[in-house]
Amino acid sequence: MPVAAEVAGSTPVLSLQGISKHFGAVRALTEVDFDVSAGEVVALVGDNGAGKSTLVKAISGAQPADSGVITFAGRRVSIPTPLASQHLGIATVFQDLALCDNLDVVGNLYLGRELIRGGVLDEPEMERRSWNLLRELSARLPSVRTPVASLSGGQRQTVAISRSLLGDPKVVMLDEPTAALGVAQTAQVLNLIDRLRERNLAVVLISHNMADVFAVADRIVVLRLGRNSGEFRTASTTREDVIAAITGAADNVVMQRESRHRLAEMADTEQAEEAGQ
Repeated sequence: MPVAAEVAGSTPVLSLQGISKHFGAVRALTEVDFDVSAGEVVALVGDNGAGKSTLVKAISGAQPADSGVITFAGRRVSIPTPLASQHLGIATVFQDLALCDNLDVVGNLYLGRELIRGGVLDEPEMERRSWNLLRELSARLPSVRTPVASLSGGQRQTVAISRSLLGDPKVVMLDEPTAALGVAQTAQVLNLIDRLRERNLAVVLISHNMADVFAVADRIVVLRLGRNSGEFRTASTTREDVIAAITGAADNVVMQRESRHRLAEMADTEQAEEAGQ
């Protein structure tokens, strides 16, 4: 049984098989496999240049894959544009958050999808729904009428993630959500990720922070040089194992073991030949 199915107990919501992407002569992704199930947090990790951002952009439709198979909710799909990704039910929160500092929380949450009543903005209804959503996520904000410019980094991340849920997605991808955050703000974002899992969403967490990864992820997928380098259940692995897969040390260990095995076989063969002479 696949690791994802064991962890989440269901068929993956999103499954990628043999995903490849190249830019001229540079192969950013080569035959990458990846999946995530409902109610599961999967961390996507790897060193700079490992292919994480390229894979996220392929899923979000920002840079469609050149080849491979993408299955969503049990059916094969293509994701040629960001709009196609959103229509499927995939929400992506990029590292820059794309918030408007001059607007308040409500204005950012409903930007581009404002509620209209009687030809004017239905501010009371948008405010009510904003409070309800934030309460469901146990989000800590002073007021939904607070300008985003005055919020902390963790609070801004909360607004960006909350906004992604208004489209009722099945998959939420978070790109480095705790980057440059303090301890308290990081804890707030990690708590929010737990809330997403409790809502039975499939969550993809892209992060360099191993402490964050081991705090919330059910499973860890490692990319190295644009290829799959390892897949681990968080509960039964160590940071050392994951870091070894990230750096390629695990490959070196296997190569050394195989080399020693071949040398031993050659020595046995030589001894056998000498004994037969």
